[in-house]
Amino acid sequence: MSLRSRFALAFAVVAAVVSALVGVLSYYAASDRITAEIDRSLRDTTAALADDQDLVLASSLTVSQHPAPGHDDDTGYELVAQAVARDGAATRLGGLPITLPVSGVTRALAGSGTPGRTQTAEVFVDGHCYRQLTTSLGEGRGALQVAVHIDHTHRMLNGVANEIAALSLAVMFAAAAAGWLVARRITRRLVRLAGVAEDVSVHGLVDRKVPVDGSDEVGRLSIAFNTMLGRLAAAREAQDRLVEDAAHELRTPLTSLRTNSSVLRRFTELSPDARDRLLDDVEGEARELSHLVDELVELALARYNDEAEAPVSLAAAAHGAALRLRRRAGRPVRIDADGSLVRGRRQRLERAISNLLENAAKFDGDGTEPIEVRVHQGTITVSDRGPGIHADDTARVFDRFYRAGAARGLSGSGLGLAIVRDVAEAHGGTVFARTRPGGGAEVGFTVDGARLLADGGRSR
Repeated sequence: MSLRSRFALAFAVVAAVVSALVGVLSYYAASDRITAEIDRSLRDTTAALADDQDLVLASSLTVSQHPAPGHDDDTGYELVAQAVARDGAATRLGGLPITLPVSGVTRALAGSGTPGRTQTAEVFVDGHCYRQLTTSLGEGRGALQVAVHIDHTHRMLNGVANEIAALSLAVMFAAAAAGWLVARRITRRLVRLAGVAEDVSVHGLVDRKVPVDGSDEVGRLSIAFNTMLGRLAAAREAQDRLVEDAAHELRTPLTSLRTNSSVLRRFTELSPDARDRLLDDVEGEARELSHLVDELVELALARYNDEAEAPVSLAAAAHGAALRLRRRAGRPVRIDADGSLVRGRRQRLERAISNLLENAAKFDGDGTEPIEVRVHQGTITVSDRGPGIHADDTARVFDRFYRAGAARGLSGSGLGLAIVRDVAEAHGGTVFARTRPGGGAEVGFTVDGARLLADGGRSR
């Protein structure tokens, strides 16, 4: 069953239950009200008979001049009264020319010595229904029976019941129609959203968007769905670009290794110097290939790192990266850091700073002067004294596999600064590269100011 049909059915059921409940309560309220009014009339008539029986007999109970169904106009009255003796004998006092039935309860009331005891019942005489009130007179005087013809009352109540049933049925159908219309309006956007989702599942990430109507839950769902499609498309595009770039970068060392492997077949024919150069070349290419694979894996899995966010001291992260560079390359690092404390992932932030230091060490001249790291208000800047960055390269140094002209003869995968950019963006920041005053370059990244937790004193 579709969602639209379920809405319509739910509206119909709720409307049917509510209208039926209201109808039943209304019917019983009307029935009780009419019955109470009839009983009051019967009690009033009984009181009149008990107070002045002769007068009532003389007036022949002319309470109502409306003929009862099935009776002649000149003799028919709606009321009928009779006296019941202690032995159960009934004497007609006036009204309709019928004899009310005398039951065992009536005889008991007639023989009762306690006045005012009553019994109310509905009785049938000659196929007609009467509301009957029997009242004990006490002291051996028997009882009085007064009844009123209520066929028309039953017909009226039956008519009311039929009208309530018809009205409830009409309300149910109206509610079902309203539910269907409301559901159609609501589900129209959901159907459209489901159609786009099915199209994407069949044809892949096609260039499709869901029209956004309104700001309700369905509208928010449409916005979230469009955002998800955009991110999936961007991720797919980035993945394709990474695969293409990786294939291009892997081709060079693989070609070199293939060439060297063919030369190795004539290894015995080579001179000792040629053998050493060949082995050094193979080791270097294998090392570069291994480094490239490591960088690719790091870059591909960077966004899926499950490291939890926690308060991170950028100064501590910079000291950890500097210690790693000293162990690997023996390069001194001077750190000028404040007490910036940010909410982030320590391992990724330290990896980004480490990549910046390795990049600076690659270009930093003879290495006699220490590489400088400055941490201030969530901004990390690494300075070197190398050849600097050409203006044409500034905008592209963070692209994957991009190498500036001065770097093409140096080792490296071309992914280090790309990883820095991914780390910065993961922490809501940006990257920058500029020429250092006095020569060299300044490369670094920022962390979103909203992630900054504290700013303490300076440390070295």
